[in-house]
Amino acid sequence: MTTPTRDIDESAPRIAGKRELVERLAGGSKPKAQWRIGTEHEKFGFTEGTLRPLPYDGPASIKALLEGIATKFGWEPILEGAYIIGLKKNGASVSLEPGGQFELSGAPVEDIHQTADEIASHMREARAVTGPMGADFLGLGFSPLWSFDETPSMPKGRYGIMKAYMEKVGRLGRQMMYRSCTVQTNLDFGSEADMVKKLRVSLALQPIATALFANSPFAEGRTNGFLSYRSHVWMDTDPDRTGMLPFAFEQGFGFEQYVDFALDVPMYFVRREGKYIDASGLSFRDFMAGKLPVLPGELPAMDDFDDHLSTIFPEVRLKTFLEMRGADSGQEAMLSALSAFWVGVLYDEVALDGAWELVKGWNAAERQSLRSAVPMLGLKAPMAGRTAQDVAKDVLALSAAGLKRRKRLDAKGGDETRYLADLMQIAESGVTAAERLLAAYHGPWKRDLRRAFADVRV
Repeated sequence: MTTPTRDIDESAPRIAGKRELVERLAGGSKPKAQWRIGTEHEKFGFTEGTLRPLPYDGPASIKALLEGIATKFGWEPILEGAYIIGLKKNGASVSLEPGGQFELSGAPVEDIHQTADEIASHMREARAVTGPMGADFLGLGFSPLWSFDETPSMPKGRYGIMKAYMEKVGRLGRQMMYRSCTVQTNLDFGSEADMVKKLRVSLALQPIATALFANSPFAEGRTNGFLSYRSHVWMDTDPDRTGMLPFAFEQGFGFEQYVDFALDVPMYFVRREGKYIDASGLSFRDFMAGKLPVLPGELPAMDDFDDHLSTIFPEVRLKTFLEMRGADSGQEAMLSALSAFWVGVLYDEVALDGAWELVKGWNAAERQSLRSAVPMLGLKAPMAGRTAQDVAKDVLALSAAGLKRRKRLDAKGGDETRYLADLMQIAESGVTAAERLLAAYHGPWKRDLRRAFADVRV
């Protein structure tokens, strides 16, 4: 979850009605020339000698890493009370997930070449600090060795509230918070109709991305029975704020219907004076009526609504842009690959039309069945008489053609299709990263998951 880079402005205008919320989402519409690409990725920091997760404080720690990047490379610290909890610079931010997962939220860029450069620069900066302290980063979707109790907790107020609430609404929500890592792509839309089409296509195809990026077959030192355990965990986290959004496929869906959904999702918190106030389980509708018990008589500002939107976790999330949320994190090439996959499909009209033709006949039960099967079966999951592998090949062909038509070239004249190379190989072979890891585990690793820390670094 991206760290807010500014506090709530308590003098800001208050929301007068639902129409303002609809207009907030609609305000994200942009002409195509202004569409950008945002890539976020998380990874696990660990100490070389002990293979333990980086704690928040100490000589080899998350705090030392943040302070080192800020000092060496000119990032501005983000503080919560006395704690450094993130960094910001030139439209990008670095933040912490609950268990110390280290996240880059990239600046909006114009092409995948810039995405790859940004990720490479971030990793060089991070390793310039972790190297001397004897630490590095692991590129998996779920922590392979550490139990929940062995995982550190970061000093961010929202996470204590979320952790307590997660225990009430799902069996695996805390595991999601503290032990999973994802890569995410954020993309723009041009209008309400464009948003609806992109949201429907990306929701339907999100399980295909999950299968292609499956990279979390281990937990607590052994196999867990899944190819994407991270994706499985999300299915038992919180039914009020997760899932495939079947209502998005209903006739008449648009910004207002998403706002109605968001208003019915229970709150987590409200930020005031740099602190998080526990509002878990309470209603944003009550907040808009001045009836929030923890802030009686007070109305929300638009930043409060933005905070609330950031606590909703469907497979694709709508803000003033669309967030693709279905993929396990992985090694560096796969981080750019996710953005390339979605940009090729969603930013080219021909590819988007082709993707819609591919998925428009799927009903809600079929979409959910694919979502449920993919965490365990990966590309072998069945879908409407085909397999996820068959669909993945079709979608990658659409994506590659879309990227070619974009004609965004690097300094050597290469287009963006090269970032799909690893995905093409996975789709053609039907063998995911998770299955390659399982083969190594049962083969040369001799069931010793400490080997992952040498072989699967970001």
